[in-house]
Amino acid sequence: MAGQIYNVIEALSREKSIDPQIVVSAVEDAIVAATRKRDKSQENLKGELDKETDMIRVYAVKSILPSEDDIEDPQLEISLEEAKAIDPNAEVGGEVRFLKSTEGLGRISAQIAKQIIFQKVREAERDTVYNEYIGRVGEVINATVKRIEGPDVILDIGKAEARMSKKEQSRLESFAVGERVRVVLARVDKNAKGPAVVVSRSAPELVQNLFQTEVPEIYDGTVVIRAIAREAGERTKIAVMSKDKDVDAVGACVGMKGMRVQSIIRELRGEKIDIIEYHEDAVTFAEKALQPAKVSRVTVVDQSDKHLEVVVDDSQLSLAIGKKGQNVRLAAKLLGWKIDIKSEEEKRQEVEQQMATLTGGGGDATTPLDRVADLGEAIITKLHEANITTVEALADMTPEQLEEVPGIGPKSVEKIFIAVNNYFSSLEPQAAPAEAGEAVVAVDAAESANLGLLAEEAAPGEPAKSEAAEAEQTGHALEAIAGAEDAPAADAAEVHAQGEEPAAEESEGETKA
Repeated sequence: MAGQIYNVIEALSREKSIDPQIVVSAVEDAIVAATRKRDKSQENLKGELDKETDMIRVYAVKSILPSEDDIEDPQLEISLEEAKAIDPNAEVGGEVRFLKSTEGLGRISAQIAKQIIFQKVREAERDTVYNEYIGRVGEVINATVKRIEGPDVILDIGKAEARMSKKEQSRLESFAVGERVRVVLARVDKNAKGPAVVVSRSAPELVQNLFQTEVPEIYDGTVVIRAIAREAGERTKIAVMSKDKDVDAVGACVGMKGMRVQSIIRELRGEKIDIIEYHEDAVTFAEKALQPAKVSRVTVVDQSDKHLEVVVDDSQLSLAIGKKGQNVRLAAKLLGWKIDIKSEEEKRQEVEQQMATLTGGGGDATTPLDRVADLGEAIITKLHEANITTVEALADMTPEQLEEVPGIGPKSVEKIFIAVNNYFSSLEPQAAPAEAGEAVVAVDAAESANLGLLAEEAAPGEPAKSEAAEAEQTGHALEAIAGAEDAPAADAAEVHAQGEEPAAEESEGETKA
C-alpha cells in the first residue's frame, strides 16, 4: 500500500499531466541537496523514497578500488577490503552505499528542497506541454478566453495557456472573459520560462477550417481550396476548384442565397470574402483574382520571374488596386506572381514614348533650351522654373500658355517665338544641299543619257534604233530626272531625251519665266 507522500505525488502528476516518477526523482534530488548543504560535503549522495513507508533515505556512494594505495579521494572511493566488511559480495569496480542521517535538516534545508521540487516539476510540465502541442501547429482548436492582458488575450486551450497577441487578432474583433472562440495554433516557442503557445485568429487556416465546416463539398473533397490570401479584418480571397464537372465550386461555397458564406462572414465579424474559381493558366487566374475590377488584358512579362502586367480601363484602375492597394496585393499573394497594374491611358503613353524612342532615337525629343542661342539666360531660367526644359516642349506651347509662366510677358513671348523659329530654320539648310546635290546628279545622269543617245543616232554605219528602244531610253532618262526639283532643267532634259531641238521662242519664254 502506498504511503501518503506517494499518494500526493500521484495526484500532483495527474494534475500536471506528468509522469509520477519525475516527481519522485525531484523529491529524492531535493533531499540530497538539503543533506549536502547541511554537511557541506562533496560526497556522491543518492536519495531514495520508500513508496510504502514514506521514508526518504540518503546514501553516500563510494566506488570500490583494489587497495588503499589506489585511493585518491576517500570521500568518493573505498578499498576492496573495507567494502567487504560492509558487503561480503562487494567487487572491484562496484559500489558500496553508506546510510546518511537526515536528522537535523532545518528550515533552510526544507526551503531548498521545496525550490528544487518546484523547479523539477515545472521543467517536466514544460516538456509535456511542448510535446503535446508542437505536433499540432496549424490545427484549429477551441479555446476559452481566460483573461486579457493589455492588447494580448490569454486563452485556456486545455492543458496549457495560450497567448494571442494584437497582430494575431482581427481588428474587427473584441473578446470577453469566458467567451469560447476557435483559434489556429500558430507556433510553440520553447524558452527559459517554458513553452509559449501562440494562437491566432488572423491566420488563413482559420478561414479554410470554417469553409470545411460549412461546405460539405469541401469536407468530402469534391471541392478543393487551392489558395487563400487574407488580411484579417479587411478582406480574404479564396481560390477553389471542383473535381466534379457537375459541381460548381464557387456556387457550393456561396450556398443557396449566400447562406454558407454569410455564416463564415458572421464568424469573422463581417470580414469581406471573395470566392474565385481557380485556373491553372496564370493569365485567366489573374483576371479572376482581381475581381470585382474588370480587366482589359493581362500580359506575362517574365515567366521565370513570375511577373504579370495587367491593363484596366481608366475607370476601373482604383477598383483594381483597391483601398491602400489591398485588392492587387491579395491577388498577388493568391497567384504567387508579381502584378503591375496600369490604366489604358498609362499604357498608351508608355507605348507612344517607346515608339518615339525607336523612331527618333530619343535625341530630337530632348533638345535642351540652351541650344537656342537667341533666348537668353534670363528667359531660359524662368522656363526651367516652370519645368519647361526642351525646345520641343516650348514649341508646342501657345502664346496664352507662355504668358502664364511667371516672368514671361508679351514681349518675351514674341522674342521666344522668333528665337524658336530661327532655331528650326537654321536646321533646314542642313538638308537642302543634299537635296540640291541629288537634283544635280539626276540632271547630270539625264544629260549623260541624252548625249549617249545622240551619239548613237549620229554614228555612221550604225542601224537606226527602233522606236521601242528609243522609248525605253527616254523612259530611263525621265526616271533619272524625276527627283530633280529644278523644273526648267527637267523640261530641257526631257526635250533633249526625245531628240528634238527646242524652239528659240520656247527657250526664251522659259528663261523669262
